[in-house]
This record gives sequence, C-alpha cells and structure tokens, in this order.
Amino acid sequence: MLRVLLEIGILGLVASTGATVLSLVALARFLRQKPVVGQPFRVPNAPDTDAWAWRAASPRGPAQPTPFFAPPVSLLKPLYGAEPNLEAHLETFFVQDYPNYEVLFCTRSPDDPGLATARRVAARHPNIPARFLFTGDDTWINAKVSSLEVMAAYALHDIFIISDSDVRVTPDYIREVVAPFAVESTGTVTCLYRGVADRGLWSKLEAAGMSVEMTAGVLTASFLEGMKFALGPTMAVRRRCIRKMGGFGVLGPYCSDDFILGARVAAQGSTVVLSRHVIDHIVLNIGFLDSLQHQTRWMRSTRFSRPLGHLGTALTFSMPWGILGFCAALALHQPTLAWSLLAWSILQRIALAAFTGKFAVHEPHLLRTIALYPLRDLLGFFCWLASYAGSTILWRGRRYRLSRGGLMHPIVPTTPDDSESALTA
Repeated sequence: MLRVLLEIGILGLVASTGATVLSLVALARFLRQKPVVGQPFRVPNAPDTDAWAWRAASPRGPAQPTPFFAPPVSLLKPLYGAEPNLEAHLETFFVQDYPNYEVLFCTRSPDDPGLATARRVAARHPNIPARFLFTGDDTWINAKVSSLEVMAAYALHDIFIISDSDVRVTPDYIREVVAPFAVESTGTVTCLYRGVADRGLWSKLEAAGMSVEMTAGVLTASFLEGMKFALGPTMAVRRRCIRKMGGFGVLGPYCSDDFILGARVAAQGSTVVLSRHVIDHIVLNIGFLDSLQHQTRWMRSTRFSRPLGHLGTALTFSMPWGILGFCAALALHQPTLAWSLLAWSILQRIALAAFTGKFAVHEPHLLRTIALYPLRDLLGFFCWLASYAGSTILWRGRRYRLSRGGLMHPIVPTTPDDSESALTA
C-alpha cells in the first residue's frame, strides 16, 4: 500500500510539473504578444474637448493611426452594501485619464448603503456624468445581472465596461481597456488581476491564489484553446454583442456570469481579448472560515461551469502530491527520496509564483507571495476537494443549488438557521 501511495505521489508531481511548465510557456507567449494599447497624442489645432487621438497596435502588427479613437464609454458598477473602503475604490473610477465616459451604479434597493456611498463620491466629481439606479425585488436569480440590464437600458454609449465593486484601478484603466476595440472584431476585453490583502494571514493566502493560481490558469486556458471566457472584475463589451446574445438577461440564471458572457461573445465569432492591463482585486475576507468558504464557493461554481477543466485542476497542485510522496517514502525508509519529493513540490510553487507574480500581474508584494504560495497551493487543494462535497452555495445572504452548466436554483430555508450550513461568499 505504501508503495502505491508513493507512486501516486510521484505521478502527481510529474503531472504538476508538466502543468507548471505549460503555465510558464503560456506566460512567455502572453508576454511576447504585442499588446493592444492606446497611446494618446495631441491633434494639431484640435479643440480641447477633442484633443485626443489614439494609435492602436493590433496583435497582427501596427494599425493605421485612428484619429480621435477615444470612443465614449459607459462604466457599469453593480453594488451591494457598504463594503470596506468602498468609497476609496469608487473614487478611482472618477479620476480616469479619459475624455468621455459616464458611470452608472445600480443596487437592488434605493436605500442600499453602497448607493449612498456612490452618491458621495460622484458629488466630488460633478464633471463626470453619473446615474444611480435600482432594480427592486423582482430580479434574476443572479441579482448582478438584473443590475446590468437596468444600467444597459440607461447607458448612453455603446461600449460597456463592467467592473465589480471590490476592485480599484489606475487612471489609465479605461484608456487601456478600451484600446483593443480599435480592432473591429474585438467583442470583449477582460483583465488579469492581482489579489490585494493588507490584514490577516488567510486573506493574504487568498490574495496569493488570485495573483498566481488564477492567473496561471487563465493564461494556460488561453494558450490551449484561446480566450473564450471573461473575468468578472473587468468585462468590457460592445452593446451590439450583448444584443446579439439576447441581452444581459441570458446570464440571469447562472452563477458564473463572467464565464458565460465571454463564451457567448466568442460563439458569435467576435474576439475576446485578454488585456495586459492588471487591476487590483481587494480581498474582503479576513478570517479563516470566510476565506475558505469564499474560495470553495468559487471552485464549486467552476466545477459546474467547466466540469472537465475543474476535474483536471487536481493535477495542477504540487504540494499535496509532494507531501503524499514524502510521507510514503519516509515510511518506506527512503529519506533522500522523501525530502527530494517535498523539495521539488515547493520549488515548483516558488517558480510559478515568482514568474507569474513578477511578469504577469506585477505583484508589489512579490517576496510575500512567493513565501506564502506553497501553503496556498495546499489550501487550494482542500478547497478543490470541498467543491465536490455538495452543490449548494450561499451568495449575498441567499442559498442556491447549482446544476449542470452553472445554473442556480434558489433554496428556501426550512429552519431559521438553515442558511448557516451553506457555503458563503
């Protein structure tokens, strides 16, 4: 039996080594691609309001200068409650280095404290058009989609940038996200993100997973099959693509609305572009249970949205196989092999964290991320196991059951504390 466990550990390490190499190859390919970025330049004798033009570089080479390519943009911001530092995060969307955009906010209720926070921020920036909307109680199962429907109906412009409430951005955010739309075939643009956590070990472990594990998975998927999905923290999309897929409402029954949106746009024949621009994704879960439950909910959603890919994720972890091989080899009185297997599993994680953190997401706390990532890898494996332990989640205070394709079905609690047993976000 010990021999079998040792062989399983070694095979797992071989598979994870292959996955690590593939991730690094995908990273190198991503970095070699010429980014589609906008470069502002002054137009001679242009009035101040029109003094913007852009040069766009397509993946196939430099495009011709496109005068005044700074299309008006509608930023769509669904909100829910008063999250920590929400006001500071929203502020970053009002100080954009971009000539023409509006910001739309939407909540379920007009009394939502998040909407009140948005009003305070907007009041400090009267030069930026802002709208404040609410959906009421008659919403899709995925309430975020209801907010998107309402905001799209009021939006003035034909390029939407959808971003979550727990992100913060730099002043060049809109400029760089919009630039790929200079290529007419671009339907959706999405961004990588790095986890940001200032307090607590568990939140920092979750942040390391965002910066490294998530990024490596996205780059590998893009390398193997092309971008056929989007990432929730930023989804930029043309209005015509939304209309063609039947409106935002088609996303309403799904948990992974970002994955479905990208897949629907790709199915139309439009290009989904993974931008080189990286944003900050703030980790809101400080405690162990909150962090663990949030990560497990995300993995459970992935399990139903991409079942085969999620199953194969087991082979991308390194630490569980290294520890299994270590314990089995020690029990078989092979200490050199035992320590070699454990060391190799750790070195894999260090290499992946170092290259992905530095070159893909420009991680500002690189040494911390490198040090924590082996532990994060082990924790991620247990979250992966937990994703198969059931099909229910708790999201925004409500319980749901997931089914094939990531569809959500509401569950009515049968006891006053029934919801406490579900996994929460």
